[in-house]
Amino acid sequence: MVALPQRLNSSDVRVAYLVNQYPKVSHTFIRREILALERQGVPVARFAVRGWDDKLSDPIDDAERQQTRYLLRGGILGLLVAMLRFAASHPWRFMQAVRLAWRLGQGSVRSTGLHIVYLAEACLLVTWLRDSNINHLHAHFGTNPATVACLAKALGGPGFSFTVHGPEEFDKPLFLHLPLKIRAAHRVVAISSYGRSQLMRWVPQELWSRFAVVHCGLEPTFHAVADRTPEVGRLVCVGRLCEQKGQLLLIEALARIAARGRTFHLVLAGDGELREAVESLIRQHRLENRIEITGWIGSDRVREEIQSAQALVLPSFAEGLPVVLMEAMALRRPVLSTYVAGIPELVRPGKDGWLVPAGDVDALSLALEELLDAPHAVLNRMGSSARERVLARHDIDTEARKLHTLFRQAVDAAVPAA
Repeated sequence: MVALPQRLNSSDVRVAYLVNQYPKVSHTFIRREILALERQGVPVARFAVRGWDDKLSDPIDDAERQQTRYLLRGGILGLLVAMLRFAASHPWRFMQAVRLAWRLGQGSVRSTGLHIVYLAEACLLVTWLRDSNINHLHAHFGTNPATVACLAKALGGPGFSFTVHGPEEFDKPLFLHLPLKIRAAHRVVAISSYGRSQLMRWVPQELWSRFAVVHCGLEPTFHAVADRTPEVGRLVCVGRLCEQKGQLLLIEALARIAARGRTFHLVLAGDGELREAVESLIRQHRLENRIEITGWIGSDRVREEIQSAQALVLPSFAEGLPVVLMEAMALRRPVLSTYVAGIPELVRPGKDGWLVPAGDVDALSLALEELLDAPHAVLNRMGSSARERVLARHDIDTEARKLHTLFRQAVDAAVPAA
C-alpha cells in the first residue's frame, strides 16, 4: 500500500527538485541553485523525467547524475505499475487527479493521452517523495515539470512551487494552463521583474503575492579566476543553436561588416536544432575561416572561450534572462545583446556593453563595428562595470537564501496548528 507523504515540523525543510532533463549542459543554473541550497543546510533530492544516458561535458554533472532518480528510467511498464498501485490504494485521490489531468489536457499543446502519462509519472513521484520524506517540491519551468508537480499535489503529495524562465511560458501561457498551475502552487518564482509581469497578466491581482523574483546566480568558483588578455577581434556567442537566440541574424550582420573590410573571429559555443542552417549560412557568406562552431562544451571551456574573446554577443529574439550574459559580465567582458525580456534589467547600454532592438540587422551590424573599434581602455572599463553589476545582483548564495525562505514559508503553511 502506498502511503502519502506526511506533514512534518516546519523547522525541518526537505526539498525535492523536479526537472524535465537533469543534468543538462544548458541548465547549469539549476545545478548551481541546488548546490547553494545544500551549502545552507537544505537537503535536496533530485528527480528528473529523463537524462540518465545523455552525454555530459562536465564532471560535476556526472556527479549530479549519480544523485538523480529518473521517472522514465523504468519505462512505460514501471509507470503503469506505479499508477495501478496508487489507483488501488487511493481511489478517491486518483480519480481527482484523473479529472485534473483531463482538464490540463484540454486545449493544451500536448495531448490528453500524454497528460495521462504525466499522471503516471506523478504517481511514481509521490511514492518517491514519501520514501525520501520530502515536504516541499520545486519544479523548474512551467511546462511539463510543473504539470507533474501539480498532479502530484492532487494525489496527496506535498505543496509545490515552480520557477518560470521563459520564453516558452510567455509564448503560450494558456496552452500550458499556466493560470491553473499558479493557483495550485504555493509560490511561483520568476527570474526577472519582466518575467513576474508576464505572470501577473494571467491571474487576478489577489494572487500576485504568490510571485517572487529570484535571480539565477553565479558561484565564485566560476568567476574567481585571473583575468586574461583577449584576442583582438575575437567574439563569442554561447547558447543553443535555435531560433530564439538569433545566431542566423548575427551571421548576416557579420557578413555585412566583413564586406566592409572588418576583421573578426566568432566562436559559436553550443549546438542545437539550427546547426545545419547555421553552417549553411556560414558557407553561403564564405565565412568558414571567420566563424567556428564548438558544439556542446562544459563550464570550464565556456569560461575559456569567454575570456579569450573581447566581448560576448547574444542577439536574442526571445529570452528569460540568459545566464551566459551573467557569466561573461562576471568574467569582466562587456556584452552585446537585445532589448528583450529581463536583459535590460541587467545590462546598461554604454556602461556594461551594448543593447540593440531585437531582429534589427542594421543596428546589430553597427553595434558590432562599434564594439570592434572600441579602444582597449573602453572595453576594460565596461568589463569592470559589468562585473560589479552582476556580482551585486546575481550571487547564487544570496538567491538561494531567498528560495530557502520561500520553501520554509510553504512548509510552515502546510503544517496544521497544534
